[in-house]
Amino acid sequence: MRARPALNLLGAAFLFLSPFEARVQASQAPFATHSPPSSPSKPDTMLVDWKSDDFTFKSGPDIFTPKDLVELPRPGTGAANWKGDLALVSVSTYSFKDKNSVELTAASNNKSIWLVPLESTISPLEIPLANGGDAFWLDDRTIGHVIASSSSSSETGKNQASGHELYAISVKFTAESLNAPESPVLIGTFPAGTSPANFRYIPAAERLAFSAYVYADGKLESVQEQNEAYEARGNSALVYDETFERHWDTWTGPKRSKLFTVRLAKTGGGDAKWDLGKEFAAPLKDYKHDVPVEPFGGLEDFSVSDTHIVYTTKDPVLPAATHTKQNIYIVDLLGKDSPRELTSGQQGATHNPVFSRSGTKVAWTELDEDGYESDRAKIVVYDLATNVRFTLAQDWDRSAGELSWTNDDKALLITAGEHAHVKLFKLVVPPTPENSTPHPTFDEGYDHIPKALTNVHAASSAQSLPGKGNEERILFTQNSLTSPNDLYIITFSQSSSSPTSISKLTSFSAPQLKGKSLDRGESFWFKGAEEKDVQGWILKPPQWEDSYKGKKKSVPVVLLIHGGPQGAWEDQWSTRWNPNVFAQQGYFIVAINPTGSTTFGQAFTDAITKDWGGKPFVDLRNGWQHVLDTYPEVDADRAVAAGASWGGYAVNWIQGHPEYGFGFKALVTHDGVFDTPYNGFSTDELFFFNHDFGGPPWDPKAKPIVDKFNPSNYILNWSTPHLIIHGSKDYRLPETEGIGAWHALQQLGIPSRLVIFPDENHWVLNHGNSLKWHYEVFRWFDKFVGEKGGNEKK
Repeated sequence: MRARPALNLLGAAFLFLSPFEARVQASQAPFATHSPPSSPSKPDTMLVDWKSDDFTFKSGPDIFTPKDLVELPRPGTGAANWKGDLALVSVSTYSFKDKNSVELTAASNNKSIWLVPLESTISPLEIPLANGGDAFWLDDRTIGHVIASSSSSSETGKNQASGHELYAISVKFTAESLNAPESPVLIGTFPAGTSPANFRYIPAAERLAFSAYVYADGKLESVQEQNEAYEARGNSALVYDETFERHWDTWTGPKRSKLFTVRLAKTGGGDAKWDLGKEFAAPLKDYKHDVPVEPFGGLEDFSVSDTHIVYTTKDPVLPAATHTKQNIYIVDLLGKDSPRELTSGQQGATHNPVFSRSGTKVAWTELDEDGYESDRAKIVVYDLATNVRFTLAQDWDRSAGELSWTNDDKALLITAGEHAHVKLFKLVVPPTPENSTPHPTFDEGYDHIPKALTNVHAASSAQSLPGKGNEERILFTQNSLTSPNDLYIITFSQSSSSPTSISKLTSFSAPQLKGKSLDRGESFWFKGAEEKDVQGWILKPPQWEDSYKGKKKSVPVVLLIHGGPQGAWEDQWSTRWNPNVFAQQGYFIVAINPTGSTTFGQAFTDAITKDWGGKPFVDLRNGWQHVLDTYPEVDADRAVAAGASWGGYAVNWIQGHPEYGFGFKALVTHDGVFDTPYNGFSTDELFFFNHDFGGPPWDPKAKPIVDKFNPSNYILNWSTPHLIIHGSKDYRLPETEGIGAWHALQQLGIPSRLVIFPDENHWVLNHGNSLKWHYEVFRWFDKFVGEKGGNEKK
């Protein structure tokens, strides 16, 4: 029910207050155990000079600042060569020119590849990539490197992109040394105007597979000419006859992403040169099969064998904006035959198709429900020899993520979230049943549940390596709350299913993180809605033992609310919402995984459907109370909250419900839902809204739910100072959601600020913008819960 200020003897005084001063009487009040309802706590906002910009980050040799986060190396995932003795990792590092100024000058983003020995104590080798680009293995001692080329225009005298070039980087690796002694050698070029990406080399077929954007004719060779014609068409109109007119951050244009293959082979033995062919096969040219699937698809959307490509693509018949259904197809490398569907046709989305090493089987993950992107991802195997499709681990209440086959094709390596960690699992694949079935029966000797190989942090990109004697080895990448990606190897004895050792191979960020004392995070559990067990994380500020422990109400506190809502705060590194960066600025961090969160079973994830403003907020309130009861050091009178996407919705929802009693003195909404029905009309992926609210905004069954959980219906209860941040290229939640909330705050006289990033989407990705984002967020917190007596000088 909508909360209203109670009439009392102070009612007459309300007539002489500003809109904000009147509403501050009903401001967010903390729980009764800290401040009785009869004397609600309210921010001393009238005394705060919240418009001034006299703020700097808390910094020092032991503090991990937002600038440190932006400048920290960002490693990718490891990819081993076929021999299994070297792994390739791409790393990017950004730095600012001016190290002391608040408004730091932008600098270049330095990219390199690192070669990591997997069987040696020799140190990894860094190979700088002056022009960036994509790197991948051509053979065990050769790296393919694709970069954009440029040519000089005789009319303008300026360099302009004309295509991409493929180079070979030769590697020398012995027992004593690792180096790349020779300059890269040009192999060949791709057609002008194209931007090839997602490269997979097939040694046995001597072909290179990749993706590129092309026009309706499907030809790489005509792209440049059609680019020029499109740019010279004389108008800028975009015209549409079906939805998905824009997606994520891009208006849909005339080009689509397709797969191609081209001959790539050595011209002789020994140190022979490589040769890139001129004829490009287009297996998907005549089909409405776009690969990778936008906006986040990549190499994981297709796999190659010696003869074929297997891939996932949006169903070519169904409207993409209202359906999630994706099909798995297989096609030969040259496109001589038509693509053949491997899926049943009754599924929802599919992801990560991968060939077995022998090329005789394909595995992928599959969701049952079309229209729901957070359904449980099941494991499906297709036996190409018998044309039998079957499902594994049906009783496993986890969503499988990445898949890969072991070297002997006897098992699958699987990543999956479990209780806020992303673990690596192994599952032995039983013999193929006689008939296709989603519920096969196997002998008792086969496990129905995958076995966990790791139990903490966040694993990815598992790759089975050639065995050594009686050992089995797995290369994988892992990050955590305290570190970005590093490479690890798991070693098994063939006589044991449990790892005998896990070895760390790299420490990409160790020099920069030395002495920073990042918090590993403390997991806690409590009873939430319907007496369900709910998990959360606590991260403490530096010098907790010396400066805060045992001192009542000594530290300000931040509640971070994740997006999704089908997502989770995990033991995982983030370059955007990094809990340790918040903690390092002197805040006690609370990050709760309420109803709707992933990694805690499918029923828990599904339970937020049609209940956005219900059970999750029982969980958030109970978890918040648990923290206040458990940690007397937390100052509930200096509490703030921030969230993005659904987390932004949650902050807006809390703003309108002072009866929750959080007591927040300042709020931050990043790209959040302000008006729920508008979201249902304006978002790019309509299927998401239709699923979570039971239909489009006008649907008779959905409309009561939409209206019930609409933050804009509770504007008259808003009172807390509020920072609104939004990206203009956010088509998931258009910028008017943020502008609308800010206009309401301004007209109500509530202290508020709007920060717009015209060039950002649902995320803030630009390095300079990231630093500015952190500045505005921490400045806002500091104005209202910083040291008493005004802004805390830092």
